Amino acid sequence: MTLTPAVRRFRSYQRRIRQARMVARAIKSKRHPILAHIIPMRRCNLSCGYCNEYDKVSNPVPTAEMLRRVEMLAKLGTSIITISGGEPLLHPDLDEIIRGIRSQGAIATIITNGYLLTPERIQQLNRAGLEHLQISIDNVNPDDISKKSLKVLDRKLQWLSEHAVFDININSVLGGGMAHPEDALTITRRALELGFETTVGIIHDHDGQLRSLKENERAVYDQILRERKPAMFAFAYDNLFHKNLALGQENEWQCRAGSRYLYICEQGLVHYCSQQRGYPAIPLEKYTQADVDREYSTVKECAPFCTVSCVHRVAMLDLMRNQPREALTRFFPPATEGGPPQLPAGVQVLTKIFLPPPDGQPQGAAQKVVAGAAMKIFGVK
Repeated sequence: MTLTPAVRRFRSYQRRIRQARMVARAIKSKRHPILAHIIPMRRCNLSCGYCNEYDKVSNPVPTAEMLRRVEMLAKLGTSIITISGGEPLLHPDLDEIIRGIRSQGAIATIITNGYLLTPERIQQLNRAGLEHLQISIDNVNPDDISKKSLKVLDRKLQWLSEHAVFDININSVLGGGMAHPEDALTITRRALELGFETTVGIIHDHDGQLRSLKENERAVYDQILRERKPAMFAFAYDNLFHKNLALGQENEWQCRAGSRYLYICEQGLVHYCSQQRGYPAIPLEKYTQADVDREYSTVKECAPFCTVSCVHRVAMLDLMRNQPREALTRFFPPATEGGPPQLPAGVQVLTKIFLPPPDGQPQGAAQKVVAGAAMKIFGVK
């Protein structure tokens, strides 16, 4: 049965409260992971030419072991657990893993190529309690490099629009030698038409090097930014990281991989991220608070030219935690020099509630009452 838009909106509001609690908790304390990626199997049903995260032979990780890893991540205080791969929909007990994540109080998300989605499978994901799904679409028509094309997946997107009660993000890509950069704009427009969230990523080329976007690629990127909906983390990421990446320039930031962000491979080892497998490569059952604290400040040599957006966005929460007003100015630059940051409506509300007045002015009694009430709603003492 297709749910009404009103029901979908209600479910979305519930998720927004959970996400706000996650953000408030992350800003309150730096001593727990915000996001972890877990790999239930390395095998994939596709073989995209640029991908280094799949094989064709691996068996699924036993479900009991996956649930044990979810429980260990929960003990570390992890707020969001994302299931990726390989292709997670190939795991025979994916729904049970999702339910296990939700039972631990974490936000449950998956990253999939979307090929195995059907109306029945989407309904199963609804019942399991999935909260967010992301599909990256590389082109409009399949080619020798990638079969993740809009032509193949558009029917799947329509089914998601009709049946899914979880949030959906469609990610398009630029750079890395993609043959038709204008495809990213077509994909973005289709996602917006279906009511989905959208992001755009800048990827390495086939030799693993970050190169500046060509003039036609930058034009497509700028047009995407003009057309898509303003979302807090997506647009903050664009302003803070994408500007330099699009020019092939390094970013100056503190990577929190191994601390605020964890990547758990199919063997159960903790790595910095999908592109830095092998470091620190400690078994999850042996990963302690001391490891989380140590990696919080460890300098990663790969950080300046990193394109892993999940790690960027996690680091942004710590920027907000340490220097809130400076961070907002960097995330949402003023329209005119010396003017105020151009904050989305939701961010304006949170800023007025939680941030003390600028220039050392005392916090008013009304703001204290509202902030206290909001803290209770968000579950932060």
